[in-house]
Amino acid sequence: MSEQTDTQETFLHPTPLLDELEKGPWPGFITRLKKLANRTHNPMVRGVLDQLEYSYETRMGYWKGGVVGVRGYGAGIIARFSMIADKFPEATEFHTLRIQPPAGFHYSTKALREVCDVWEREASGIICMHGQTGNLQLIGCTQDNVQHIFDELNKLGWDLGGAGADMRSGMSCVGEARCEHACYDTLGAHFKILNNYGDDVHRPSFPYKFKFKFSGCPNDCANSTQRSDCAVIGTWRDDIQIDHEKVGAFIDNNGLDYVVNSVINMCPTRAIELKGTRDIEINNSDCVRCMHCINVMTEALSPGKDRGVSLLMGGKGHLKVGNMLGSMMVPFMKLKTDEDFAKMIEFTDRVIDWWAENGLDHERLGECIERLGIQTFLDAAGLEATPDMVEHPRDNPFFKAAY
Repeated sequence: MSEQTDTQETFLHPTPLLDELEKGPWPGFITRLKKLANRTHNPMVRGVLDQLEYSYETRMGYWKGGVVGVRGYGAGIIARFSMIADKFPEATEFHTLRIQPPAGFHYSTKALREVCDVWEREASGIICMHGQTGNLQLIGCTQDNVQHIFDELNKLGWDLGGAGADMRSGMSCVGEARCEHACYDTLGAHFKILNNYGDDVHRPSFPYKFKFKFSGCPNDCANSTQRSDCAVIGTWRDDIQIDHEKVGAFIDNNGLDYVVNSVINMCPTRAIELKGTRDIEINNSDCVRCMHCINVMTEALSPGKDRGVSLLMGGKGHLKVGNMLGSMMVPFMKLKTDEDFAKMIEFTDRVIDWWAENGLDHERLGECIERLGIQTFLDAAGLEATPDMVEHPRDNPFFKAAY
């Protein structure tokens, strides 16, 4: 959003409560909304500010949902109608278009400028990058203009993402494009799998939403374990690769105490031992892929060569039964060839079919598994129970390990 201001402050109505949010060292969303409204003289944004001020006064929200769509699509637009349109007619409608992002959020400047131009010209100009699903969210337009805006964006190569009881847009980390830890092509997997479920993204047919997220390694930069029904996380099943010469150089540069206290003693399973004064040894059978040693000693250590993915199922944010972390269902599978992708899609199809048949309205996959039992799910998915299927991989989904 532009930092340019407009001296015509009279365009805005007084908002004393919202003004309090502008006090302090950090620029807030209220300041940005005021600047946008003044710069573009956008009555919709002004109306939203007025309604928000009233919400602060009454301590109640006044948005309600509904159904808004475009031709051929049953999803991708979040309808927002004001419950007090008679009081704030400028905020009568404030709908959101969810646009599918490129895999790994690899945007070109040209593509972003084109989206911004369309949205500022035709709607509120407010953009959220990105929602928890990973969508590029264009916030604030009227119902009469939804079809026209979609047509404009579609001509530029953009497509609507998921909203409602459907397959949601995927999210992927930067993967092999920039990260040396990536154990599979997250961008390619994101593209292939979401393309396979294109109809399910656009036309709601599930009990509730279903999310894929793709992380290239156990660092899980896409937060897939906490936020997705199917987390596709890169892993390896052989030994961590050790460059012993670079291990020695790392110890020389950082000191033996640092390696002992910040690497060896930080291993959760004590799988690392000091070997002499310039080398280490790893008991890989005890390694739990926490990534700490690899993160600290990136040039000296790297994931093994036999790489693939783990599939964790059932993660989600707080809804009916609170936060749930994904549970390990497939400890290792290859995901490189077309045959590998076909096998994975065949498996996820079985999972989705079982959930669609047995899930209650507004029940996520993890909640359905918890209600009906893990063995019932495994039988339907064609999986054998293994010790890798731990129920609680972490204690708290809100925090990651602090390195």
